[in-house]
Amino acid sequence: MAKVFTIVVPPKLGNKRRQRTSDPRYVDGQRLLVEAMKYLAQADPVQNRPAIELISEHVRTRFRMSDSPLG
Repeated sequence: MAKVFTIVVPPKLGNKRRQRTSDPRYVDGQRLLVEAMKYLAQADPVQNRPAIELISEHVRTRFRMSDSPLG
């Protein structure tokens, strides 16, 4: 049986958190997905509901689901 060695690394205390900056490409991509959901909802909300739900899976982490274009 093999032996497993662990090397303990103490955490660096006092590290300042890196300031988060938004990537404009990410924001534009999210905006495009929301516009696609709105278009699908206006075209035929009943027929396009599965597609809208699929797209909303990708936006769910950034936007509230109560902002759904289906109202």
